[in-house]
Amino acid sequence: MKQPQRVELFKRLQAANPDPTTELEYHSPFELLIAVMLSAQATDKAVNRVTSRLFVEANTPAAILALGETGLSDRIRTLGLYNSKARHIIAACQMLIERHDGEIPAHREALEALPGVGRKTANVVLNTVFGQPTIAVDTHIFRVANRTGLAPGRTPLEVERGLLRQVPVPFRRHAHHWLVLHGRYVCTARRPGCPNCAIADLCEYPMKTQTGARPRRERPTADGRP
Repeated sequence: MKQPQRVELFKRLQAANPDPTTELEYHSPFELLIAVMLSAQATDKAVNRVTSRLFVEANTPAAILALGETGLSDRIRTLGLYNSKARHIIAACQMLIERHDGEIPAHREALEALPGVGRKTANVVLNTVFGQPTIAVDTHIFRVANRTGLAPGRTPLEVERGLLRQVPVPFRRHAHHWLVLHGRYVCTARRPGCPNCAIADLCEYPMKTQTGARPRRERPTADGRP
């Protein structure tokens, strides 16, 4: 995809959603970190159902630690991998207290040093909380980047590096959310909504659908936050 196409692509996504944000619900950097850790192999809606109850009871590292691993597991058991998630979250909370006075660090190395926090989770936190122009490549972004020709790659890291090279600078701050939402609601895996896609004429995907149900409107949730 050429530079003029890339600029036009993001202009259109921006026009449709000027201030995109994550659909995970949170009210503090710590809550976002926990929500993202819980979101592995789970939908945002499922995570929000769990955290809407969990964060009323415990929304700080100390409060989560007070629940203990068993107590936390019981409260998140509707999510996949809940036992391993509870173990990682308890260990991460302990490290946050010991090394960062209970605050969320603003540096990649410190975030990725937390148990259960990989590159994708760190990128979400760095982008959403600290406004850094990072791009967390999940399945949606991986699909959109390859289908459109925006930044083809064989691995998430390869796609991430390609996007950081190819996304025009003025759009890098919100590129992560625009691409996630586009992949979630329009450029879906099984039945992409090509007939109703705002960037279909720019997209290089050779197997565009000719008919399809109208996709749900892309919109951020009113959660105060990427």
